Amino acid sequence: MPKKQKNRYDAIIEQIFARHYSVRETSFTFTREEIEEAATELAIKLPKNIGDVPYSFRYRNDLPEAIRKTASEGYEWIIEGMGKAKYRFRQSKANRIIPSENLVTIKVPDATPEIITAYAQTDEQALLAKVRYNHLIDIFLGIATYSLQNHLRTTVKEVGQIEIDEVYVGVDKYGRQFVIPVQAKGGSDKHGVVQTQQDIACCAEKFPTLICRAISAQFMSDNKIALFELTVEDGDIKIVEERHYQLVAASDISASELKAYGIRRS
Repeated sequence: MPKKQKNRYDAIIEQIFARHYSVRETSFTFTREEIEEAATELAIKLPKNIGDVPYSFRYRNDLPEAIRKTASEGYEWIIEGMGKAKYRFRQSKANRIIPSENLVTIKVPDATPEIITAYAQTDEQALLAKVRYNHLIDIFLGIATYSLQNHLRTTVKEVGQIEIDEVYVGVDKYGRQFVIPVQAKGGSDKHGVVQTQQDIACCAEKFPTLICRAISAQFMSDNKIALFELTVEDGDIKIVEERHYQLVAASDISASELKAYGIRRS
């Protein structure tokens, strides 16, 4: 059987990595021009959007095994934006945000319009819709929130182009105002440190007077949704709070469950 041809994005990013990698280095920068040079060296046709090569590995795809295996134990290589047409490979502590198996599930009456459930095209779209129509951000954070924009694509100084799945703004009983970037993960996708770093940086630049509270939403089994509030400390992603919600018919929430919720709150 002939050997499977390597994906062109994988081949290009491996070529760039090989140019700079040293066992003594835990980070190094590269430029968009190097993507073009690598494609020329490998006789590979570039995509129309050259920036989609690093973008794909920052948000959608795993880095090739040839790169991953060079990371130190307990660490992984990530690609960070460093401004316009500049990027950085950096070793970061391997830390994917995965729902805890031992956390209690909170049942919430499902207010998702059936027509939305019927026609949502992707896991991500369905998840964002369920979070929005069921006011899960409000419930999770305990503040009143409002969806400001979906799929915000913008440029952040010293980061470059980023995309946030949905941005909320909110206010609490003390009058404090918040900006809440939400990243939605469906299927096997996991939230990584790069997204939280860029979301916080974006909010600091675009909404400097608001308090940023970064959220990750993930589908689980049995129609459950995990919500995480995240922050970054010393370059590593940290979980501030995690809650699991299950959207059900109101009649499926028993009196004993409601009583249990009351006991937990008190």
